[in-house]
Amino acid sequence: QVQLVESGGGLVQPGGSLRLSCTASRSIFNIYRMGWYRQAPGKEREWVAVIFAAGGTNSGDAVKGRFTISRDNAKNTVYLQMNPLKPEDTGVYYCNARLTWNAGDDYWGQGTQVTVSS
Repeated sequence: QVQLVESGGGLVQPGGSLRLSCTASRSIFNIYRMGWYRQAPGKEREWVAVIFAAGGTNSGDAVKGRFTISRDNAKNTVYLQMNPLKPEDTGVYYCNARLTWNAGDDYWGQGTQVTVSS
């Protein structure tokens, strides 16, 4: 139904900033929910932030007010602006597309590594 490609990960210092991008293979205008999840080694995949088709957003407590999710429907792209970054933000970040309200309709990107270290 949709392919997702993440980019923008890398190695940054604590307090630094990073913007992740997720580009979809088709229009995201009517995708129910786009989002970002992350996973550190040995830990479960964690919900980070989501943005709904109508524009509403939610984010997880772990990212406090530091991360902002946004979308550009014309570019079929969802972004995650991360600042300031902390070492505990380290992990693989995955883009998610939930095509309907049903969680079984999830599609995932390949992930992009974010490492926050001095």
